[in-house]
Amino acid sequence: MTPTATALLGYAAWTLVLLTTLGLWRTSLVMNRKRAANSFAASGEDVEGFARRLTRAHANCYENLPIAGAVLLYAIAADRTAVTDGLAYIFLAARLLQSLTHLASTSNMAVTVRFAFFLVQIGILAYWLLGLFAVV
Repeated sequence: MTPTATALLGYAAWTLVLLTTLGLWRTSLVMNRKRAANSFAASGEDVEGFARRLTRAHANCYENLPIAGAVLLYAIAADRTAVTDGLAYIFLAARLLQSLTHLASTSNMAVTVRFAFFLVQIGILAYWLLGLFAVV
């Protein structure tokens, strides 16, 4: 498996891990009769602390997956993974670290660190797009 494919599947897997964790947390609240199944806000605005951060970290993953997925899938489909392979693991690591920082805290420092990891991903995506648009 190429680094590009690993990054794509890793991103999807991480999104699934966050979704599963969120689902288990919500299921436990419903099963313990602490919340009604239809009472959760998709935005996470109805919960505090870790639960809100988990909801938002998951949402951030699925909000950005279409962009990253399109670029990585194009590289694979066009047999241009030479453009994306070199930074694929760094891209995936930045995604994981952004989410983990989000889960850990919303302090000013954590938000700054989280944004730095986001900028790494945006920079890599822009670099990839330039490379993929370039005529070989």
